[in-house]
Amino acid sequence: MQAYSKVSIIIPTLNSGRVLSKCLKSIISQTYKNLEILIIDGGSSDATLKIAKKYRCKVFKNPLKTAEAGKAVGLKNAKGNFIAFIDSDNVLPNTNWLKDMLIPFIDSSIIGSEPISFTYRKNAGYIERYSALLGANDPYAYINGNYDRYSHLSKKWTNLKLETIDKINYLKVKIDDNRHIPTFGANGTIFIKSFLDNLFKGSYLFDIDIIAMAPKPIYFAKVKTGIIHSFCESSLTKFLKKQQRRLSDYYQYKDLRQYLWSNSSNTLYFSLYSLLIIPPLVDALRGFFRKPDPAWFFHPLACFLTWWIYAIVTIKYKLNILNPINRQIWQQ
Repeated sequence: MQAYSKVSIIIPTLNSGRVLSKCLKSIISQTYKNLEILIIDGGSSDATLKIAKKYRCKVFKNPLKTAEAGKAVGLKNAKGNFIAFIDSDNVLPNTNWLKDMLIPFIDSSIIGSEPISFTYRKNAGYIERYSALLGANDPYAYINGNYDRYSHLSKKWTNLKLETIDKINYLKVKIDDNRHIPTFGANGTIFIKSFLDNLFKGSYLFDIDIIAMAPKPIYFAKVKTGIIHSFCESSLTKFLKKQQRRLSDYYQYKDLRQYLWSNSSNTLYFSLYSLLIIPPLVDALRGFFRKPDPAWFFHPLACFLTWWIYAIVTIKYKLNILNPINRQIWQQ
């Protein structure tokens, strides 16, 4: 890592005014100051742009509106040696976060770093707490085993078998098989810019797809820190909308994707797990005894609702009647 290299922080936004101030305040409070903040906005009609101006961010338009398109615009306009993908509903948990996240790049073989956990806040909304406890904001990823944040249920940060070396401040992870890639990306993931520049083409940047495209092996760092992801807080409606958007977007841009999100056996297992009710209830009880919090008992409902939404979206896709998400009315 070059001494005090510049970091470009890319934040895609679309009506993110309710959460953006906390995100930006945590960024400008960092002890590491050689950075620029790029707000890539999809046409917000709320206070998003006013807040961005208040914090002296660089603002760029994102006519395609999606977060992945926003990342592409951000990368093309970034001036830093490192690219940090921060979501507007992220908050950096301490003032040394960015400094700690850059430490692994002293090792020239490492191309990216990511927090090992979602920061657990006992006074946060129950869905945010559930996601931090489970280690995933989508229960399908947890059951599939390719989640990428520490789970208090499994006591692992992923269930994939990966070669890992403990470097005290971080884990050095070897990725040498596209069938075994955790869901790296977003929520505080940092890449060397030249790595992205060499592989990225097009108008949509799917960060995990870049990892899938890269010649193997590559090395990634899981830094022993967290990041706050105020995912849905306590809004069940927002949880349902985000689950619908997740799969709808996957199908809409499927022809552009490189990363295999699922297979028939994993889907069947998740279906049985969710519909039988007892397995997720048992896991909720196991989680509760390991780290007591009533948010664990959202797990059976989260699994069932995710299965239901994914089933409806998939059926619509198969029948060719799936419509793109209307982002004109989207609000973070």
